[in-house]
Amino acid sequence: MIELYEKYKGLNIDGAYIGLEKGDETGDYFCTPIGAKVIGWDNGIHYCFIDGFGEVVFCVNPETCCDYYVYPLAENFYDFLSLILSTKNVNTMQQIVWWDKPEYEQLMHDSNTIEWAERSKTVSILNKIQTKLGVQPMEHPFEYIKEVQKNFPYEKIEFTNEYYDTLGLERPDGTEPEDQGFDFQPVEFHLEKQSVR
Repeated sequence: MIELYEKYKGLNIDGAYIGLEKGDETGDYFCTPIGAKVIGWDNGIHYCFIDGFGEVVFCVNPETCCDYYVYPLAENFYDFLSLILSTKNVNTMQQIVWWDKPEYEQLMHDSNTIEWAERSKTVSILNKIQTKLGVQPMEHPFEYIKEVQKNFPYEKIEFTNEYYDTLGLERPDGTEPEDQGFDFQPVEFHLEKQSVR
């Protein structure tokens, strides 16, 4: 599947129309996991592989609305592209983590969602993914993503100390945050009594 990812990169498409813009491959957000290889961006939200998790594709969401800042979307890159073909963009996919089926269906039938999916640029990109890479749309995207996320071992994702410091959590390695240099020297006042005539 990594070979498929390289082929995808070789298409040199404008991923902005499907929420998968090119950008920094390492990510520098407090919640970007250790060992992340970023494959695309949608503003601050980014999508990546993580060392130690094989071909699983993850979403990293700095403004998450669920219990996790990092969560899996697909077991491999083929399935990830297949999900994009079904949902028309990664934004819909990444929100499934906190949705139920009616909420998902509501967005998929929303006029703005449909209008975006029917734009010529979007259609062109989705067609290119399907024809050039031989990917077929996922038949049941909502159920697939829920199943991938269901029993995932979230506790095995490793983060930098910045993650724990930002969230006010104890660092797993037991170290303490460094002094941030916000201590001020005490100000001393000296009062002198003057005699009044």
